[in-house]
Amino acid sequence: MTSKLWQLTSMKIAEHVNSGDGFISKVSLYKGLALIALAQQGKPPSPKLLENFIQEFPKPQLGEPKELQSLKMQTVQESPLNLSLTLGELLKKDTIKVELIPEKKGLFLKHVEYQVTTKRFAVSVYRRYNDFDVFHELLLQRYAYRVVPALPPKRALKGVLTSMSEREFIEGRRRALDRFLNLVARHPVFSEDELVKTFLTFSGSDVQTKLRDACKKLGDEFMTCKYATHAKDYLPADIQSQFSSSRELIKNIHSSLQKLRDRAERMAERSKENATDLLMFGKELSSLGSDESPVPILASCKSPWAALRRSVKGLSVEFSLLSEKAAQQGRREEDDVVEKLNLFLDLLQSYRDLCERHEKGVLHEHQRALQKYGVMKRQMLSATVQPKEQVSVEQLESRIVQQENAIQAMELRNYFSLFCLHQESQLIFTYLPITSHILGAFVNSQVQGHKEMGEVWQDLHSKLKSLFGDGNGQSPPLSPK
Repeated sequence: MTSKLWQLTSMKIAEHVNSGDGFISKVSLYKGLALIALAQQGKPPSPKLLENFIQEFPKPQLGEPKELQSLKMQTVQESPLNLSLTLGELLKKDTIKVELIPEKKGLFLKHVEYQVTTKRFAVSVYRRYNDFDVFHELLLQRYAYRVVPALPPKRALKGVLTSMSEREFIEGRRRALDRFLNLVARHPVFSEDELVKTFLTFSGSDVQTKLRDACKKLGDEFMTCKYATHAKDYLPADIQSQFSSSRELIKNIHSSLQKLRDRAERMAERSKENATDLLMFGKELSSLGSDESPVPILASCKSPWAALRRSVKGLSVEFSLLSEKAAQQGRREEDDVVEKLNLFLDLLQSYRDLCERHEKGVLHEHQRALQKYGVMKRQMLSATVQPKEQVSVEQLESRIVQQENAIQAMELRNYFSLFCLHQESQLIFTYLPITSHILGAFVNSQVQGHKEMGEVWQDLHSKLKSLFGDGNGQSPPLSPK
């Protein structure tokens, strides 16, 4: 259906009925149709003309209704710059488990191997640290403008093993590899990449060759992304100020969460130490009660030690249970609080690394290219003023054209880098609600731990009353009043 009006006239009518929010009411629709009718009669479309109509508005000519069949509802497409995912949707993308398998020993060397299990693809594969290293290197090559989490070190730094055992180092590295893969597998871009799928599912003998071949076929993201060459069109005018403010805020969040993580680690460590102390306390009670040395009969002794020491030995059961509950508390604090904080911190650190890559990489190379171009232009200007050989002038012109092409390519990459940075900033803020999950886990672990230990302490208190209480069920005072 068509009104057969000039585009300018149609735009004026749209301005008169537009409410500013993209929607029009029923009354505005009728007014719009009446203005179309007036315009078709040759009158300028103005809402004042409608005030003269008392009963009904004029009817426009819109053609045959059957023409509506050729029209289709068109959904409003969001800008590709916007990340329209929630934290829940990101976490549901996949769950990866990295588990240490029993040590394999070769003829001369022993190495650590990991079993990597992906929930999304429902498969398990075996990987060594070198496989992770190659995968990480290729991921950085392909996605230089994205947040690629860092890998943990292959070996302990000099002096580190003096404060931790080799087993503790290997376990810490396993946890870090687990976090790395979960962040990669849940990334909105990485998760759909063939490189990631290959690492998580390929069960052949030479996964590193397979990964390198896949990377060669794919190339870097700038060469394969359909938005790369016109990324500038999607960027807001104040992209630089947005980037600066996001970077500063994320830096502050990273600093605060690091301090929270350090405190949570100390609390988890204290829970483990408490478990050890409680266990040793119970063992000492058991040792005290197990002493079968003969007890001399003294007239002043009202409670023979022979009977008391059997009761003392029995208390070690409750202290052993308290030790177990404290150890569970430490594990909950480590798994539900410290590890989740480390996961988010890994993501925040990778964002800060990305910002540095943007400034020291793309931006720096672009500035150097512009400086080189400026030198060439001055040389060209000098060559035109002072007569030189025709060959050298033509060579200089050719080099200038090549440099202009290089600058144009760098400018496109710079805008694409900002495009990706904007998306990665959104990713960070999408992950921010995980802090409430972590706080909830922290509070729940404390509630559960204190409740469970409180119940055992209460049982121990009742047992002590029955063992050592006086005739009225009261324990004797430990010190004179």
